[in-house]
Amino acid sequence: MKKKLLIRDLTMRDGQQSQFATRMSQRQVEKLLNLYKKAHFYAIEVWGGAVPDSIMRYLGEDPWYRLESIKAVIGDVSKLTALSRGRNLFGYNPYPDSVIEGFNRNAVKSGIGIMRIFDALDDITNMKSTIHYVKMNGGLADCAVCYTVDPKYSFSYKMKRTLTGKKINIFTQDYFIELAKQLEGFGADIITIKDMAGLIPPQVAGPLIRELKKEISVPIDIHTHCTPGYGIPTLLVSMINGVDIIDTVIMNFAGGPAAPAFEVMQIFADKLGLDTGVDLEAVADINRELLGIRQELENFDTTKKFPRPFDIAKDKLPPEIDAVFDNAIELAKAEKYDELVEECAKIDEYFNFPGPNQIVKDAEIPGGMYTNMLAQLKQGKLDHLLNDVMKIVPDVRLAAGLPPLVTPTSQIVGAQAVNCIVDKTKGQPFYTTKSVQFVNLVKGVYGTTPYPVDPEFREFLTGSKEEVPYDTSKYKKQDNPSFPEFEGAKLAANEKEELLLELFPAVAGNFLKKKRETEYHAILEERERKRQEELAKIPPEPEMTPEEKEAYLQEGLYNGW
Repeated sequence: MKKKLLIRDLTMRDGQQSQFATRMSQRQVEKLLNLYKKAHFYAIEVWGGAVPDSIMRYLGEDPWYRLESIKAVIGDVSKLTALSRGRNLFGYNPYPDSVIEGFNRNAVKSGIGIMRIFDALDDITNMKSTIHYVKMNGGLADCAVCYTVDPKYSFSYKMKRTLTGKKINIFTQDYFIELAKQLEGFGADIITIKDMAGLIPPQVAGPLIRELKKEISVPIDIHTHCTPGYGIPTLLVSMINGVDIIDTVIMNFAGGPAAPAFEVMQIFADKLGLDTGVDLEAVADINRELLGIRQELENFDTTKKFPRPFDIAKDKLPPEIDAVFDNAIELAKAEKYDELVEECAKIDEYFNFPGPNQIVKDAEIPGGMYTNMLAQLKQGKLDHLLNDVMKIVPDVRLAAGLPPLVTPTSQIVGAQAVNCIVDKTKGQPFYTTKSVQFVNLVKGVYGTTPYPVDPEFREFLTGSKEEVPYDTSKYKKQDNPSFPEFEGAKLAANEKEELLLELFPAVAGNFLKKKRETEYHAILEERERKRQEELAKIPPEPEMTPEEKEAYLQEGLYNGW
């Protein structure tokens, strides 16, 4: 009997978010659902992340309807999964338990079977309440350890730092294993190594998965991206070392900033004797539909590089490429990792996936962090200072307590590095200009950082030497006004809409007001339709005066026509 390898498909959430700015419409999603039902993936990630915000903001669509409509078709064939940032849910500041409980209860009730829970600081205390409420409502708690790396300095900057600072070595294998053990102790049903930036190379992933399988009794999942070119080799060595679940994207949405292609990893699974249980004909059908959807999303396509057409159910690899897959397996088993990365690059090239982003690979920072810093500099016509910014990112990150380079902390650190260099151009000291988010990060509002913040620096920046956590007792619930112009309709009509208002105040406020307006106009149109129907029923004889007709109509409406 073949060993099982479970697949979590990310196409409709992480795939479209990484590649197409989360612009898939409800219509496009619905074209895929019956095919996904046939595919029999273990799990399908469809919600959380940027989905709720983006579909309200850009598409005017209801996030809860998106989730419930998918569940209505998929049923229990595959588990639907979502992403949540623990106590912060989708924002920066932690929410009180009442919001966390309401969100997770409604998410599970609306169809989520697995909630992937992470914290941008790897602060487990920020994850406890979500773990509790997900499990209490019948969902599985997939607890993610955010993979990150120690600060990387340039050679000249490193020489300078040896005179003033000590070597930092925090994010070791033991660090990630200890976090995983703690999360299992808190009730995790799955442990995920979550590598949002694609920074985990195979030489780290293989031994880490091997040790986790010895230390952890719940299933282990690995999530990574292809940005620096490690995606395929990293998943391959994870499979060889016994990982239970891998995260993939169907080919036309895969590669580049997204996760590795399912089809590529399925070929490896077949060669390794691993059974994914996925219907390959259904996957081929989904991939064909995705091609059309990708063409529709052309304006948001980050790479505009389409993969080679490939039907995983019937197409065969050329002998020379099939040999590359075999060689990659042998190199992975022999732990010849540098050669493995080179061999897997041939697979990327054959299928026409984007090559590695060398800047991200060398700097070991997320691609989104890099592009945001560059955009911030370009806005001030200072993009020639990018190298200066890159040099100080490690020190800014260290000053903030070495937060993992994940959303939103990577963006907070990157934006502050830009602020510091801009300060320097004005002849001002670093940290003269500082964002509220960076101050709150140093203060302790978002949680405890992996590395202690220097108390003197914290006092300089925030006025307090001690960490000051966010006080949820001061949380003020969002207003839910009524609209006299819509006959007194409330902005949020039910608990789910109230939660949208809590989590995305500005975006949900605009979305819900338009929804109430649309509903009100629909009511007016229905009333007018009924009015015209009743007018048509009035007998021609005896002739009624206009006043009598109006009285007749009002009596009918009053009695509930």
